[in-house]
Amino acid sequence: MGEKVVIVESPAKARTIQKYLGKGYKVASSMGHVRDLPKSGLAIDIEHDFAPSYEIVKPKVVSELSQALRNAEAVYLATDPDREGEAIAWHITQAVKLSKKTPVYRVVFQEITRNAVQQALQQPRQINQNLVEAQQARRVLDRLVGYQLSPLLWDKVKRGLSAGRVQSVAVRLIVEREREIEQFQPQEYWTIEADLLKEAGVAPRDLFRAVLIERDGKKLEKFSIENREQAEAIVADLQGAAYAVVRVTRRDKRRSPAPPFTTSTLQQEAVRKLGFSAKKTMTLAQRLYEGVDIGGEDGMVGLITYMRTDSVQVAAEAQTEARDVIGKRFGKEYLPDQPPVYKTKAKGAQEAHEAIRPTSSARLPEQLNGKLENDLWRLYDLIWKRFIASQMAPAVFDSTTVDIAATPVVTGAPAYLFRATGSVLKFPGFLAVYNVSLDEGEEDEDSERRLPPLAEGEALQLIELLPIQHFTEPPPRYTEASLVKELERLGIGRPSTYASILSTIQEREYVEMVDKKLIPTTLGRVVTDLLVEHFGNIVDYDFTSSLEQQLDDIAEGSKKWVPVLREFYGPFRSTLEQAQRQMRNVKREEIVTDLDCPKCGQGKLVIRFGRNGEFLACSRYNREGDGESCDFTSDFHRDEHGQIVIDKASAPETSDVLCNVCGRPMVIKKSRFGPFLGCSGYPECNNTRRIGRDGKPVPLPEPTGVQCPKCGEGELLRRRGKFGRPFYGCSRYPKCDYITNTLDEAQAGEVPAEPAKNEPALPSPSRSSKRTRKSA
Repeated sequence: MGEKVVIVESPAKARTIQKYLGKGYKVASSMGHVRDLPKSGLAIDIEHDFAPSYEIVKPKVVSELSQALRNAEAVYLATDPDREGEAIAWHITQAVKLSKKTPVYRVVFQEITRNAVQQALQQPRQINQNLVEAQQARRVLDRLVGYQLSPLLWDKVKRGLSAGRVQSVAVRLIVEREREIEQFQPQEYWTIEADLLKEAGVAPRDLFRAVLIERDGKKLEKFSIENREQAEAIVADLQGAAYAVVRVTRRDKRRSPAPPFTTSTLQQEAVRKLGFSAKKTMTLAQRLYEGVDIGGEDGMVGLITYMRTDSVQVAAEAQTEARDVIGKRFGKEYLPDQPPVYKTKAKGAQEAHEAIRPTSSARLPEQLNGKLENDLWRLYDLIWKRFIASQMAPAVFDSTTVDIAATPVVTGAPAYLFRATGSVLKFPGFLAVYNVSLDEGEEDEDSERRLPPLAEGEALQLIELLPIQHFTEPPPRYTEASLVKELERLGIGRPSTYASILSTIQEREYVEMVDKKLIPTTLGRVVTDLLVEHFGNIVDYDFTSSLEQQLDDIAEGSKKWVPVLREFYGPFRSTLEQAQRQMRNVKREEIVTDLDCPKCGQGKLVIRFGRNGEFLACSRYNREGDGESCDFTSDFHRDEHGQIVIDKASAPETSDVLCNVCGRPMVIKKSRFGPFLGCSGYPECNNTRRIGRDGKPVPLPEPTGVQCPKCGEGELLRRRGKFGRPFYGCSRYPKCDYITNTLDEAQAGEVPAEPAKNEPALPSPSRSSKRTRKSA
């Protein structure tokens, strides 16, 4: 009888699980997806119920799996416990050669520990076709949008662009936030604040600040005091006023811990506390989940539960272990009476998983310090602290509110009421372990503000009355953390998609990161405007969210995937055909800035789109290059305020290669065809040399002694083309462009009507870009 074969996605996961199962089991890795849609072509048969045409993308892996399963007693598909994992498992059954007699089971576990794996194998099930179809619907839907919308953008804007069902919505959020900031008009308002001291008090110990909240019995709103004149009138009223405490209110204020991490909240906190990008966070979390070698008897061990989840549920045994750790480490007073129960608040939450937590609370971060890479340890420490804190008692603050009457000396003047608030931590509770970080613009209402002991009727001494001018602030730009938070709030995307959305919109240069803020590029604005104009529903927040909900319905079995796609595709196809006719072509358009050209001083700088992205050029440029033309161009970036900053031209990098014509050092330059070597003596010497794929200069041409049959002056030189194939060209190039594949033609005096097509001519200075552009 053969072995039982367990198939997982990654070698690391396979090694960890093999250790737990031992003899009788063989654990193999599929290395991720074994089948997928081909990269070229739509590969969707729209006329036949959107049937996808998959291809095997890892034939060697499939062959190895087929060999491993040939004599298997049973097959256990232990891919990740989400829709994508279910789809990978199904694709494996379709790709490998399986005997009909071999039983195939699906097993899932939320953590890679001995108990979890062994229990999963005792509770196998069949592949859930609803989950497979939900994932397939998402894949087909994204292919239909991406592969039909992207070519339209190539045609109308710039080659190499991509549009996606979810990524385009994310870019729209960033673009609209930037325009909110640009259009924001600050509004002035004033507050009146008083620095007060107890009559017999000692500064600064007994000094505190109070804020004016009422005037003549009416509550002051934020904009009640609109300008300096109104503020100074109040200050005049209060000249010589008597201040006394009229009311003191004390109460205990409880603050509950945040729930354990979901994918979204983990990415947000890792950005805020650790400075990790969403992509880096998920890469590290994947390693912690699949297993890390911590040495000793444990060896390879999974340190956290599955990291793609929007659930905040926690297994009862995990809570029991956490309570034991808390009781021993902090004391029983830090334990709530009952283990807390959290409910998911995310819109459209699904994936019946656990929250992200340590696989063992008893595995303390300090025990792993030095055994894990630093960034892995920092992320584990964050996850451990958040989970332990979530199982602890609330923090208790002693909150005090003091109302102070200011009685003017002027008869008939209105009465004024000031208020001071204080908050002192009375019992730390979960704060002994962890506190949630805040986004820009958020305020910690429980930050400590101490007040001196005060009693009703107590007279106070005014130290200073402060009229303070304020202006409203624009909404903050999105960070990776706040964008993920907003996407989750709107129900756009799912736990497995946030990191890829953020990385894609930056890689495609729709958005750039400046000072940890996401700022849209000009390209991002242009594409967003075109999509909103012609594909309003595709980038509509509610429509995208409702489509996500329909994918959830497919996963739950309440909807079929083909009708959902048919309902979407009909209107989309009609809109696409209309956009192909009506969408304006912006390739030749330019966006005028308010910057003067630094070269000619007469033109304005304009933003243009080139092969390698957007760049600045002078508005006076013309193709004829006459006396009125200005050829200034430059790369640029945006500062933390979104303003355009011209990049300083970097000096070309000097190589260790000497020019074979004049002997000067050659420098590395870039052209539209890639890097090449140019003489540092240009324009006196315009010699160039190509750089091969190995990063080294292509060998110099070899003399042949054969006269060029075209010009009769030059000698044919043996050169090597882009792919290493030899050809022969005139030594007088570029003045003479004769090339041939064989010397026989030249010696026979044959001159072809067109240059040979199989090899390009050498790059010349006239072809080289004067700008050093970023790669596309």
